[in-house]
Amino acid sequence: MDNLDIAVAVLLTAALAWGFDAVTGRRGLAAPLLVAFTGALCGGFLAVRVFGVATLDQWPWVIWALGGAILALAAHFLFRNTR
Repeated sequence: MDNLDIAVAVLLTAALAWGFDAVTGRRGLAAPLLVAFTGALCGGFLAVRVFGVATLDQWPWVIWALGGAILALAAHFLFRNTR
C-alpha cells in the first residue's frame, strides 16, 4: 500500500481524460490522455518541488496533480484545432 497515492492519481487522471473526451465529442482518447498526464505531472511537480506543500508520502500532491490535469485539459479544449 506504499504506492496507493500514485495509483489513485493515475486512475483519477485517466478518468478525467476519459470524461473530457466523452463530454467534448469523442475525438480520440490519445490526445486527452497525453494532455491530462502532462498536466498532472506538472501539478505534482509544482506541489512537491516548487512550492514544497507536500512530499510524495503525503496526499496533497494528488490534489495538485489533478488540478494541473484539469487546467491542462481546459487549455486543450480552448486552443485545440477544431477543423
